[in-house]
Order: sequence, then C-alpha cells, then structure tokens
Amino acid sequence: MIRSPRAWALEQNDRRTVFATGPEATMFAESRPFHVAQHRLPAWKAVLPIGGHAELLQPGRPLVAAPGLIVPPQLAHACAATSPYLALFIDSWRLPLCPSPVQLSVGEVRRLLAALGTMDAEGPDIGADLGAGYTELRTLTGRPSPLDPRVAHAVDLCTLRDPDLPIASIAAEVGLSAPRLRALVRQDVGIALARLRRWGRLRTAIADLRDSTAALAAASAGFADQAHLTRTARDFTGRTPASLKHWRRPDGGAGAAAPA
Repeated sequence: MIRSPRAWALEQNDRRTVFATGPEATMFAESRPFHVAQHRLPAWKAVLPIGGHAELLQPGRPLVAAPGLIVPPQLAHACAATSPYLALFIDSWRLPLCPSPVQLSVGEVRRLLAALGTMDAEGPDIGADLGAGYTELRTLTGRPSPLDPRVAHAVDLCTLRDPDLPIASIAAEVGLSAPRLRALVRQDVGIALARLRRWGRLRTAIADLRDSTAALAAASAGFADQAHLTRTARDFTGRTPASLKHWRRPDGGAGAAAPA
C-alpha cells in the first residue's frame, strides 16, 4: 500500500497542514497550535513544536510540558502544542522499548527539525526528509533489538506492503500458524497484529485524502466504512479525518494539493 513516500499540503486562511508518509516514518505538521483528545497510538510519536512547547496529560498524572516530547506506543494521553509543530510517527519496533514519555531539550528539537529539512517558521513542506528525521531520532533513543525475521516480514506486510492480506496467509508464508504468529508479534512488538494492520490502513487512508473523500479513502484503505475509519482515527490520533478536509490548495483550488 505505502511503497514510496506520499505527501500533500492543505491551506486555508492562516492554517497550513502537511502530511507525508514513507517506509521510515510518517509526518503531520500544522502552522498553528493544536490540542487533541485522549488516544492510544500503536507507534512512537515525536512532538516537535516550532518556537513553543509540547504538553502531555496522562489519566491521573500531572501535566508534562517540555520543548519537545517522544511518546511511547500504546500510552493513553492527550497532547497539545502551543505553537506551530511537527509530529513524527515511527513504527513501534523501529525504536527501543521505553515505558514513559521522553522530554526533549530545545537543542534536540532543533536537531530533529533540521534533519527533516525544508523548514520555515511555519514548519516543513512536503519535501521533508523522513529518513533523516528517523535517523536523528534514533541517535537520541538508541537502536532497537532486531525482530524475529518472521515477525519482521509479517509486520512489514500488514503495515506497509499489503494490509489486506489475510493473517492466515501471512502466517503460512512464514511457516507458522495464525495463532502462533499473533503470539510472536505481541511478544516481540508488544502490540496485536490486528492493531498494527489498522495503523497501516489509517496511514493509507490519510495519504489518500489528497484527492478523495473520507468515504472513498476509507474504502480504498480496507476499512469497513467511513465510520470505521473515523473511530480508528480518534482511537489512534485523537482527531478525525474530517478535521483535515474542506481546505483550499495553495494554488487556490479545492481540496488537497502538492503530491510528492
């Protein structure tokens, strides 16, 4: 599904939104402050404010505020940035396990933003270097432990190459039963294979919003319907696909613009 980098930019009035996704990372950026409701993302999230700070609130815990934050997978939290920002999403197995959020210094945020490149005062454009951003993030967190090759193949298929392939077929491809494959993925990655598949489909659907309705993007990504896509987006990101639509392109046309 996501075999090469895909990106779009949307603009309306004083707000600019940029989305890009590729094998190493997915990026979402906005040219104004934001706040999203509580959610649990099955991936790492680095929140990189441009001039402000990031805020994170976990149920029953004090607010955490820092120049930037790295949020581990599956952590229930609400999140905000007090300025334009960039959020970088990394698949859970691409960074070493860490149970708690990591606070970033101003210098670390600047290095991450510089690695992504193509940056101005309102954030990146669609040419951001996702691979370089991931590499710089890994210098801060360290290298992850290697996955079992069978698990690596399964999660690659489910999240990047073919989210529609039945899990039984993936298991047969790597010489395992479906229950054994699910158990190995949960053991090595810490997240259910079905949830990882939904994350892959969500990225595909958002990438398709460039020139599609939410309903068509949901269908093309393998969701049962638009409501299923919306529920997944709220669960994983704290916002809905509809919040990204009804914009004007930088050239004045309707909808999304500037494919990579």
